[in-house]
Amino acid sequence: MADRHEPVSGWAPTRALGRAVLLTGLLLVAAVLLGRVELVVLATPFALGTAYGLRRRPTALPELEIATGEAHLVEGTPMAAAVAVANPDTVSYDLAVVRTRMSRWLRVEKASFGGAGVDVSRSGGADRPFATSLPSGRAIDLELTGTALRWGRHPVGPAGVRVAAADGLLVSRAVITDPVRTRVYPMTEPFEAVEAMPRAAGLVGAHHSRRPGEGGELAGVRVFAPGDRLRRIDWRVSLRARQLHVAATLSDRDAEVVVLLDVLAEAGRSGGIGGPASVLDTTVRAAAAIAEHYLHRGDRVALLEYGPAARRLRPATGRRQYLTVLEWLLDVRAESSPHELYEQVFGLQLPSSDALVVVLTPLLDERSAQMLARMARGGRFVVAVDTLPADLPVPRERGWAEVAYRLWRLDRDTMIGQLREHGVPVVRWAGAGSLDQVLRDVARLATAPRVGGR
Repeated sequence: MADRHEPVSGWAPTRALGRAVLLTGLLLVAAVLLGRVELVVLATPFALGTAYGLRRRPTALPELEIATGEAHLVEGTPMAAAVAVANPDTVSYDLAVVRTRMSRWLRVEKASFGGAGVDVSRSGGADRPFATSLPSGRAIDLELTGTALRWGRHPVGPAGVRVAAADGLLVSRAVITDPVRTRVYPMTEPFEAVEAMPRAAGLVGAHHSRRPGEGGELAGVRVFAPGDRLRRIDWRVSLRARQLHVAATLSDRDAEVVVLLDVLAEAGRSGGIGGPASVLDTTVRAAAAIAEHYLHRGDRVALLEYGPAARRLRPATGRRQYLTVLEWLLDVRAESSPHELYEQVFGLQLPSSDALVVVLTPLLDERSAQMLARMARGGRFVVAVDTLPADLPVPRERGWAEVAYRLWRLDRDTMIGQLREHGVPVVRWAGAGSLDQVLRDVARLATAPRVGGR
């Protein structure tokens, strides 16, 4: 929309044109009033210069477009973006000034515009103005390169450009383009869990179940029965016992893993990759690592949010599910709620009783602890992963004193102890091997015989 002080065409006179016209008019008026011919001669260069500059007036506004480089960025990897400025007119632009905004999580280190590279990390950042000339029918890219610091959907732009033409006598209105969001996926922290799952389900995975079937894990030797395959016959045992025996194996089964993200509260400050991690950073990166590990083993992975939105991702397997998980994690936001959320989150679609539920929670809300205890009492295999930063500073901006902070820590430790008494293992996230001991205990409990009352 054109400014009310500018013509509808989008071009307006500059102060230079106003000064030239004013000076020429004053000299001509003075020449007439004073009868001095030399004043006419003095005004002639200003009049001729202005007329020469306006001999070819531009009619088209510049065109602006934002483009991002790599479609799938990961935290800590190089990023690239470009702001393309084009001159669709037949008249050259004397000066084009481009300026763009960048997310603070996209650190721009170098900019190149019109063939000149600038180290913007030392010269005011990427939102500084960049200027160059622009010939007719040409396009020039403002190339921005740097590093993606944090996961999420980060905007590149909006960007704007203004150009001057006709020897600086005319200036265009600002042409602004909408921002383009670039996706930065979380870096999956190293994670490896070598322990077996509590219980497996479908016959397509890599976990050994307790049920006999076609698999690679030897379960023993038994007497041949109708329907057994001949290649299963153990001839050494059969000759010794003088009766056909076959090798029995355990079926290889997949498992369902439900990763539950507690998004009721946020704590700590995010410093991006290589800096301090907030609760949300640890939660998202741990969820990506756990999902990648179990999907690689052929298991089904589902994601749930324990929060007001109650978002959920249905269980599936394969690389496509992993990419869907990464995309789903980009929209994770911390949001508090005054209501009880258990029924809202789990009322419609509870995970199966054989599923392993990994809850990523900072345990900052009492409702989170109640949810964990409630799931454990329901007979589900629950593992709580503590995502609160170990070096969380005292929140002095909220008026907390050192003594109050220590009391809160003691109360939280007491709550964790109570959860463990309810049978909920709580472990701090520490990357590789974080859940091995916990999964070992859960698997042992799952295989233990259950005593039933008469």
